[in-house]
Amino acid sequence: MEEQILALLLTKKLIDEKTANVIRDLVARGKSLNQAIVGGKYVSDADFSRIRAEVLGLPYVDLTERVISKEILELMPSDIMNSYQVVPTGFENNVLEVAFLNPQDLRGVEAIEFMAHDRGWTLRQVSAPVSQISSLLKKVKGLGAEVATALAQAKGKFEKSGEKNEDIGQLEEIIKGAPVSRMVSVIMRHAVEGGASDIHIEPFGNESRIRYRIDGVLRTSLVLPIYVHPALISRIKVLANLKIDETRTPQDGRITQEINGKKIDFRISTLPVVDNEKVVMRVLDTTSSAPSLERLGYRKEHVALIREEVKKSHGMFLVTGPTGSGKSTTLFAILSLLNAEGVNISTLEDPVEYYIEGVNQSQIRPEIGYTFATGLRALLRQDPNVIMVGEIRDKETGELGVHASLTGHLVFSTLHTNDVYGVVPRMMDMGVEPFLLAATLNIAIAQRLARKICTNCKEPQVMDEKNALSIMSELQQIPKKYFANETLPTMPLTFYHGKGCARCGNSGYQGRISLAELFVYSLNAKRAIEKGFSHDDFQKERLHQGSLSLREDGLLKALDGLTSLEEVFRLSQLTQEDA
Repeated sequence: MEEQILALLLTKKLIDEKTANVIRDLVARGKSLNQAIVGGKYVSDADFSRIRAEVLGLPYVDLTERVISKEILELMPSDIMNSYQVVPTGFENNVLEVAFLNPQDLRGVEAIEFMAHDRGWTLRQVSAPVSQISSLLKKVKGLGAEVATALAQAKGKFEKSGEKNEDIGQLEEIIKGAPVSRMVSVIMRHAVEGGASDIHIEPFGNESRIRYRIDGVLRTSLVLPIYVHPALISRIKVLANLKIDETRTPQDGRITQEINGKKIDFRISTLPVVDNEKVVMRVLDTTSSAPSLERLGYRKEHVALIREEVKKSHGMFLVTGPTGSGKSTTLFAILSLLNAEGVNISTLEDPVEYYIEGVNQSQIRPEIGYTFATGLRALLRQDPNVIMVGEIRDKETGELGVHASLTGHLVFSTLHTNDVYGVVPRMMDMGVEPFLLAATLNIAIAQRLARKICTNCKEPQVMDEKNALSIMSELQQIPKKYFANETLPTMPLTFYHGKGCARCGNSGYQGRISLAELFVYSLNAKRAIEKGFSHDDFQKERLHQGSLSLREDGLLKALDGLTSLEEVFRLSQLTQEDA
C-alpha cells in the first residue's frame, strides 16, 4: 500500500521523485508512512488522508465540517475508542460511521464490526485526517476521564481527609501523593491545550467546580466531589510556595511549568470564601512574543495614528479597559514599534507577560516594598527614553508618571476605566492636577476583546427589519472614511455568526479581536482639561477628530464578518432591543 500511496502522490504532483525517495528512506528507518509524509511536512494531513482513502477505497470526510455531538460519541465506550484508536463520526438509519487512526487495523475493524452487529447496526468505515481523529480521541479521553482515574486511586483517603480537615499532617500526606499531583497537572495541561487564559477552582455547594476562561468566557470543564477540594488547593499552594495552613487571608504566588515544550507561567491567587478557599490561576505563555497591532485587529487608520503618536519625544500614552481586555498585550505591540538599538526601553510589570529582546523588564514585588511607585523612581535613574508602567493604581504612581513625562520621557501605562473619556476624571480622582494632565497626555485608547467568528462554520445571519434599520441609523453616524470606498452599505445589511462545529467546540467562535476607540489630546482637548473636561467637551472634540467609539468599531468589524452583533452588543453593554 505504501508504494501505491507514493505513486498516487507522484501522479497528482503533490511530491516529486526526490521527495518520494526521502520518504522511502524514513519508512525504512522505522517511521510510519504518516509520520514520514505528514510529520516531514511534505504533504498536508488532509491531502495525505484523501490519497490514502482513494487507495483503500474508503470515503473521505473532513471532520471540521461536521458537528459530532456528545450523543454520537457516547455510542461507543471510551475504553474501546482508546484501545482501537477509533471514533464514531456519524449515525443514521442504524448505520454507524467510524474513522480509524490506522484504517488498516484489521483486528480493530473486526472488533468494532462485532460490537455494531451485536447492537443491530451496520458499520461504515471512512477515512479522515489523523490530526482530526487524534483531537476527537483527546476530547473523548478528556479532562474528566483523566481526573476520574486519579480520583478513583485515592478515593478513600480523600473522603477521610474531608471528615477531618483540621488534620494538616494527613492532608500533607495526601497532596504529596501521585493522584493529587496528577489531577492538578492534568487541569493545568488541559487549560494550556484548550487556550484558556484563566483557571477557576471554586467550591460550589457539595462540589468543587473547575472552570476555564476561553476567549473571554468562563466554561465549566469539570465538577468534582467537595472532599477533593482542600487537597487540590493545598497542592497548588505547595507548587506556588504558599502557606498551606493559612486559609484566612488571600495569598499570591507563581508556578512555572513546561507543558508541551512551552514554558508556562501560572499566576496564583487564593481567596477565602465561606468555609473554604477559591483559587484563580492566570495562564501566561512566556515563550510567545507580543503580536502586532494588525494581528490584534487594529484598523489601519488606528495603526497609522498610533505610529505618529509614538514618534513624540515625551508625554503619556494610556490604554484603558477592564481586567482581561488585552491592555498589556496592546502596550507591548506598541513598544515593539519603538524597540531599536538607540532606544532604552524599561518596563515595570505585574506580571511579566511577554519577554521582548532588547527591553529591560522588571517584575514588581509589593511584598518586599518594590511597587510601581518605588520602581518608577528607580527607573528614572536608569537613563530611559521610554518607560512602561504596568498600571497606574494610585496618586503616587500617577504623579511620578506625569513628572517623568514632563522631564522628557515617553511614558506608557494602563488604567481601569470604561472608555477614553474616563481617563481624565480617573486621574483627577487620584489627585493628579488637571494642568499637569493637560501638559502631558498625548493619546488614550479604550479597548475590549470580542470573540471572532469561527471561519469554519461562519454563515450569514438573518436580521429582522426593525433591528436592521436601527443598526443602519448607527452606521450613518460613522465617518465615511472608515467604509470601503468611503461608501455607506445599503439595505439589506448582512452580518454573520458561527453555527458551531467541531473546530470551535460548537461555540461558533474561535480566537479574539480588539475593539478600540482612540482619543488624541489635541490643543482643544488640553484646554478643556484645564477647565474641568466635561463630557460635552469630550464629545465635541471626538466628533471633530472623526474618531470611532468602541461600539462603532465593533459594528464595522461585525459588518466585515470578523465578529458577531451579539458580541458587539455584549461588549458595548447594550442589548439588541436597546440598540
